[in-house]
This record gives sequence, structure tokens and C-alpha cells, in this order.
Amino acid sequence: MNSNAAYSIFPDNETLIPRFREAGDVVLDLIHRDGRVEAKWIGFHPREFELLWRLAEEPGRRMTKKQLLADVWRLDFEPESNSVAVHVARVRAKLSTFGLENIVATHADGGYLLNAAPSPSAFSFG
Repeated sequence: MNSNAAYSIFPDNETLIPRFREAGDVVLDLIHRDGRVEAKWIGFHPREFELLWRLAEEPGRRMTKKQLLADVWRLDFEPESNSVAVHVARVRAKLSTFGLENIVATHADGGYLLNAAPSPSAFSFG
């Protein structure tokens, strides 16, 4: 794909998609679609990765179930399933190996948020 083709796919030519996003001590890698804590890969499944990637896009901001279904699952309706809660539980279980399960918090008004500020990383370019 040449660069002109990329501009036609992404309507906002000024937006660059980062390869890395930080979620506290977790470094998310868009190419590998997985997260790492130091040198150890976590082993996220695609939806688990997408869920944490979306929450890490705006740390501390509550995302409702409806917002997550739209952004991660690309659904404009709420299915009868508890898919979001199940995926959050799976992400927390994988993060618990590193003592980080609390970075995905349940908001008192419903929904979820990333309860971790980005930490300094060798992957930062700022």
C-alpha cells in the first residue's frame, strides 16, 4: 500500500495511529495486538486487547457498556449477553498475574475505566 492509498482509507489525514499505548505498567503493542509488562507478553485475545486499548486511549474516563460495544464490538445495540463484563473479567484475570488487575476499574455509575496513569516507558516518544 502506498502512502496515497493510506490517505484515502483514513479520512482525517492529520491523524496518526500510535503503535504503542500505555496502561499503567502495561505497554500495549498494536502490531502484536498484545500487551507486555516489562519483557513478558500477557497473551490477550483480540477483543481483550481492543478493550484495554480503548480504555487506555482515555485513562480515567468512564466508558459505558454502550460506548464499549460501539467502539470495540462495533455494535449499535446492546445484546442480551454480558460480553463486556466477561471480557473485562478476562483482562483482569490476565493482569492479576502481574498484580495489575485493579487498573481496569468498574465505575460506580456503570461502565469501566482505566485507573492508571501512563508510566514512563522506553517506548515513549514525547
